[in-house]
Amino acid sequence: MRKTLCIVFGLLFVLFAAFQYNDPDPEIWVPIYGFAAVACFMAYAGVGRWWFFVLMAGLYVIAAVYQWPPVFEGFLFSEVGMRSLNIEMAREAGGLAICAAVMALLAILTRQPAVRR
Repeated sequence: MRKTLCIVFGLLFVLFAAFQYNDPDPEIWVPIYGFAAVACFMAYAGVGRWWFFVLMAGLYVIAAVYQWPPVFEGFLFSEVGMRSLNIEMAREAGGLAICAAVMALLAILTRQPAVRR
């Protein structure tokens, strides 16, 4: 199950990074999602340690809190464009929160010893 989750989330983060090509600031968001993808592939290969994923989760949480908009107006998933800066900031904070949640999950999964049958 761990390897499947690593591949699925790794590919999703690669897709998230690719979607940033038309963002006003792709030089920020492509590496953010790219690092998350690399971390997933590290977990897949078994080269990442649990404390590394905890550190990554902490950094993503700090970034999400920092990115949170001053006034939350929602995410408005029905609209593709940016109606207000607060909605864009909420979307960015949400993406960072997804990264943090996945890194926390990877920390838990890599901390547990592998079950042998």
